[in-house]
Amino acid sequence: MSTCPCGSGLTLENCCGPIIHDGKPAPSAEALMRSRYTAHVLGVYEYLNTSMHPSVRGQDTVDDIEQWSSKIEWKGLEILSTSAGAEGDTVGEVEFVARYDLAGVPQQLNELAEFRKEGDYWFYVDGKVRGHETVRREAPKVGRNEPCPCGSGKKFKKCCG
Repeated sequence: MSTCPCGSGLTLENCCGPIIHDGKPAPSAEALMRSRYTAHVLGVYEYLNTSMHPSVRGQDTVDDIEQWSSKIEWKGLEILSTSAGAEGDTVGEVEFVARYDLAGVPQQLNELAEFRKEGDYWFYVDGKVRGHETVRREAPKVGRNEPCPCGSGKKFKKCCG
């Protein structure tokens, strides 16, 4: 028995496996979030599509999801917070950080994900990426053909550019 990739410490068979492979309803928004991360790790792209709310399901095809996710080496999931999303709720939010390598470069996705429950099933609705602030320059942009600001005397494009 293998440990579940979601980081719960449980085995896959006692955690996300039944939700992904057997269609068992996730008991909470957090459980659905964990199962979606695990589906990325395992490459179960159809589940990632069917666990999206029907109102947003057509935005990304299974092939789109696979094309993006298959290039990634997933490294871990950390749940930062949850708001509502328990068994008796119909909406919930889960903030998480998913760590991964893309082309050998460490990355992380910090997202506040929204979930909705309909009947017995939780669905992923949308997410807001956190921590990506717009870069604002303090100094004017240096043109390619201008002298390099390092003082070498070379053009910027031939030196530090």
